[in-house]
Parts: sequence; structure tokens; C-alpha cells
Amino acid sequence: MEIILKQDVETLGFKDDTVTVKNGYGRNFLIPHGYAILATSSAKKMLAETLKQRAFKEEKLIKEATKIADALKALEIKITAKTADSSKIFGSINNSNVAEAFAAAGHEIDKKFIKVEGGNIKRIGKYNTTVRLHRDVVVEMQIDVIAEQK
Repeated sequence: MEIILKQDVETLGFKDDTVTVKNGYGRNFLIPHGYAILATSSAKKMLAETLKQRAFKEEKLIKEATKIADALKALEIKITAKTADSSKIFGSINNSNVAEAFAAAGHEIDKKFIKVEGGNIKRIGKYNTTVRLHRDVVVEMQIDVIAEQK
């Protein structure tokens, strides 16, 4: 079944992508929840016209995302955490903590666009993160988790 996504679906694609899925997944989940519409010939024509009109706006968004990406690459993100012994953290650090660290540095980034390698961080050290600013602009960064001074 060929469908057109109306919004970003994490494992499937981005808004306005035309994708092929199994019939049951499209008919029973994506279409009823408003994530997609059936890709008929008229829907494809409307999508082509919309994409043509949006191309200019998209170019501007990519330029802005690239500026933010360059600023993020220049940052050194350090997150302090309470530790039990020399390396184990009380609790864990996840993408929302990284988003708060970016906000403290002056860059508001939604936590759902930040992926921390391994999910939750439970030990002191350096970890890789991926920040998706735009579908074409993805920044790989390294964050440093350090022990809180007592």
C-alpha cells in the first residue's frame, strides 16, 4: 500500500514522503490516527504542487539550521551529575538533560530531536549524541558527563 505521510513517523519517514507499507499497518494504524493519507493520483498531484511551492521556504530553513549546526559544533557541553563512587551516577542522563544543557548554552532544541547513544547515560565519561535540526541537517556531537564537586 502506498501512502503519503502527513507528519513525521520515526521509523518510517518524514512529512510529505511517499512510502510503501503493509496494507494492515496503513489501513489500521497510520490512516485512522491521521499520520498518513492514501497515495491516490490526485493526492500525488497535490503533493507535487505543495512541494514545488515549499522548495523556496525549505532552502531558507536549511540555511538557518546550518547556522545553528555550526554554533552547536563550537559548543562544549558538560553535564554535571551526582555520583555514588568514582564513576557511577545517581539516576541517569537522557535526551531531556542534554536539551536542558543546550538551553543553558542559549540554543533551544526540542528533546525529541536529540538522540543519546545508548539511550540513558549511567556513568561518567564522554558520549556521542545526534541532534537533528532538519531532515538534511544532522549534527554529531560529543557531551562530557562529569562528577559534581562536593
